[in-house]
Formats: sequence, structure tokens, C-alpha cells
Amino acid sequence: MRSINDIYEAIDADGFKSSTLHLIDEYINDIENGRTNFSRFNEQEHAGLCKAGAPLIGASIIACYARRSITASCNAEGREGSPFNWEIDEKQEQLIEQWAIAAGLWFDNSDTILQKNFGPMIAQGAEAKVYYREGDPTVTKERTSIYSTTEKALDAIVLHNYLFPETAMNTFGFTRDSDNLLRIILTQPYVRCQRLATKEEIDKLVFEKGFRDNWSGQGVNYISDRLALEDMHPANVFIDEISSKPICIDCIVKFV
Repeated sequence: MRSINDIYEAIDADGFKSSTLHLIDEYINDIENGRTNFSRFNEQEHAGLCKAGAPLIGASIIACYARRSITASCNAEGREGSPFNWEIDEKQEQLIEQWAIAAGLWFDNSDTILQKNFGPMIAQGAEAKVYYREGDPTVTKERTSIYSTTEKALDAIVLHNYLFPETAMNTFGFTRDSDNLLRIILTQPYVRCQRLATKEEIDKLVFEKGFRDNWSGQGVNYISDRLALEDMHPANVFIDEISSKPICIDCIVKFV
């Protein structure tokens, strides 16, 4: 069985040639079928990684390689300490774009393609553009990063899927928008909103998952021993029309 270091060596030697893409695909398959683990995540979080789809697993592999590569370059230059987050982010975006193009996962003119195949844009915020065709079971999103590195933006999708599997995000491609921002293209179950959740309902939802309030009971941020949840306000947590239970469609989630 190939190791992740075999992939790193292949990228070093050959870039994203077909032989390297084959190694990456084999490793993704091993992860999805439980033959190997991605060491960044524990066993429970691993389910969220698999739900996120092969393109996200591949991008996470490339992001890890990029961080390793930029760190090695800084060390070779005799710099002390770790690379700056902006340097890591820049390298991760660059290599993920190269890999996605080589792997056939890159969408130019994505707005036009998504509106044609998934319906009109129904919402746009700081983090995502949302497309939806009435009657479809899912929405499609172009999600940009509000995190310090692209790797952390990828992690956030994995961790969301682990914590909130009922609204799991499944990645199928990558693009850049008119502002040259890298965007992750994904689908997510469409939730019919009965009403917005109350603070008390959100508290109960996250407390049952092992979180505690991080702002003296007054805010929208929560923390556990391993993860931080932010932006858990009612616009991101609905009462589902079918189950009548609170359901999180989006939030900021990261390792502490």
C-alpha cells in the first residue's frame, strides 16, 4: 500500500503528471474504503472527511504537501520559525489549482455552468454563493475561505460534516471568481426552514455535542477540548420543517 510520502515524492519529481494523479487517486480510494487514515483527523472526524468527497480529500493531501514544501523552503533559507499563514495559503491555493486542473476538477466560468445545471443564484454572502433550482434536494455552493489558510477552510468542511452530518457538504470541484478568490464547489442538502432557532435551542444542540459557551452565555461562539464553533447565530441554525429539530447549515469550525 502506498503512503502519503510516496505522493509527496512523486509531486517533487514529476509534478501533477498522470502517474502522480494515479497515486493520489489510489490514496483517496484507500481513505474512502477504510484501508488507511488521514492523520490530520481522528476516527470520528474521518467520517466527515469521507462524506466531503474525493475532490476534497485530494485537495487536503495537496494542502498538506504545500505546507510541507513551503516549510522546507523557509528552513533551507535559514529562516527561524514557521512560514507566515499568507505564505502557506498562497502556496496551497497555487498547488490545489494546478492539481485540480490536471485532475479535471477545475471549472472556468463556473457561475454560468452552475446556473445552467443547478439553478439561479439565490443568496450571496461573505463566504458563499448559493444556487438552487426549485424542487431539487440539494443546494450548490461556491464557498470561499474566511480562514487563515486554505487547509483550514478544507478542514472546516470535514469538521462540519462530522458535527452536522444531516447537512453534510460534498465537494465536486474548484474555481476562481471574478475577484480571483479560490472557491470550493460543493452540494449540501436543502433544508426547509420552519423558523430560525433560538439561542436556547442552539445551546442545547451544541452542548449535546460536547461544546460549552465561549462568551459567558451571551454570544454565538462555543468551544470543546478539541474544536471551536463560531458564528452559531439563528441565521445559520434553522428549525427543520420536517423534523422540527435545530439544524446547522453553516458555521465557522476549526481546531483549537
